[in-house]
Amino acid sequence: MLYERWQRVAHERRNEIALRDLASGRDWTFSQLAEEAETSTPGHPAMIHPQGNSPEFIIAVLRAWRERIVVCPLEAHHQPLSVSPPQMPCCHLKTTPANTGVPRAVAFTQEQLVADAENIVATMGLRPDWPNLGVISPAYSYGFSSLVLPLLLHGIPLFLVPSPLPVALRCAAHAHWNLTVAAVPALWHAWHKAGAILRNVRLAISAGAPLPLTLERAVFEEHGVKIHNFYGSTECGGIAYDATLTPRTDESSVGCPLINVSVETGVNGALIVRSRAVGETYWPTPEPALGDGIFRTCDLAEIKDGEIFLRGRTDDHINVAGRKVSPTIIEQALREHTAVAECVVFGVPSGSVDRMDLIVACIATDRLIARDELKNFLLLKLPAWQVPREWWFVDSIGSNGTGKPSRSQWRRDFLANRAQQTVVA
Repeated sequence: MLYERWQRVAHERRNEIALRDLASGRDWTFSQLAEEAETSTPGHPAMIHPQGNSPEFIIAVLRAWRERIVVCPLEAHHQPLSVSPPQMPCCHLKTTPANTGVPRAVAFTQEQLVADAENIVATMGLRPDWPNLGVISPAYSYGFSSLVLPLLLHGIPLFLVPSPLPVALRCAAHAHWNLTVAAVPALWHAWHKAGAILRNVRLAISAGAPLPLTLERAVFEEHGVKIHNFYGSTECGGIAYDATLTPRTDESSVGCPLINVSVETGVNGALIVRSRAVGETYWPTPEPALGDGIFRTCDLAEIKDGEIFLRGRTDDHINVAGRKVSPTIIEQALREHTAVAECVVFGVPSGSVDRMDLIVACIATDRLIARDELKNFLLLKLPAWQVPREWWFVDSIGSNGTGKPSRSQWRRDFLANRAQQTVVA
C-alpha cells in the first residue's frame, strides 16, 4: 500500500524536484528518487533503523517499503531498542521520547501511516508549491509525519537543511520563493533572537513543546509570520492544529482537532483521541491506553467550542501539602516573562511530611534577572503556594529532538547538583 502509493506519486510528478540536500546542493526529481528506491537494502534485514537528516534516510525508507521491511527510525547516536520486529500488518515502529521514563515502541500499520499523513496535509493545507524545509529530525514522530510522509505519499517536496542553526537557516533563504517550516519552540526562539526568520516562510508550524505566547506575538509583529501551534503524540500522530491567522489569546490552546480526528475527555479529565491514524499497539507489550483506534493520553484537557486547552498531565502533578498543581501551569506563567527563554518545572521531595514536594523552576534567561523578580511576577498570576521554592538558573534547557525537555532528567540533574553542593559545603 505505501510503496504503491509512492509509485503513483512518483509517476504523476516524475520530472519535478522531490528532494533537495542543501548541504551538498544535490537534487532528486521524483523519478530519480524512485530509481534510488529500486536498489536493494544491504543484508536483507527484518528491520532497519534509518538515522540522520539526510537523503539516505528517505531512500532507506523507500527501499524498506518496497521490500516489506519494518522501519524503526532512530535519532542520531541513539541505540536501537531491544525488541524484535512486529508481525504484519504492522510495518513501522516509532519510539516514544523518554520524558518521564524509559522509551517505548509503538507499532503502526500501513493504513495508519497513510491516515496520519492525510489528516496533516488536509488540515494544514500543505502544498507542493510550498516545499517543506527539513530542520527537524525525520526520525521523530513529528518529523516523520510532517516531512517524510507528505513527501512520499502526497508529493510535497522536502529541502533538507544541514543544521538548524540561524546561519544555516539564512543559507536556505534562496532555496525556494515559498517555504513551509515546521520546527519546535526552541528553534523559533533562537531564529527570532538572531533575526534569522526568513521572509519567504509561507507556513510556519511549531510542535513538540508549548509555544510561548510572547514568542508567537513577537514573531507576528516583527515578521508578519503567524506560527501555527501543532499538537500530536507518538502514539496517534497529529491531534490538533491552530489554524487561526493571528496569535492565540490563550497559551494553553492547541487549536482544534485535525480533520478525521475526534477527541473527548475521560473521567479523569485526560484527553482521549480517536482516529484511523492511532497506532496499533505498544510493542512488544500492549497496554490498555492504546489500541482499537483509541489513544488515552496523559494530557489533562478542556474542550470548549471545539478548541482544545491543555491543563497539564496526570503523571506530572506536584503534590504540595495535599494540593496538586500541574507544572505546565507554572511554566506557562513563567514563559510570559520577557526574560525567560526556556523553562522546565518539576517537583522534588521536600523532606517534610506535611509539604510532600517542593516546586523547582529551572530557568534559562535572555538577560540577567533576580529570582525575586520572577517570584513577584508569578505572585501576580498564581496562588502563592504554586510559586517555586527552588530556582536553578542554567545556560539552556536541553531537549529531545521534538523540543520537549525531559522533566525526569532535569529532576535527576537538580538532585545530583544539590547533593554535590551539600557535600562541598
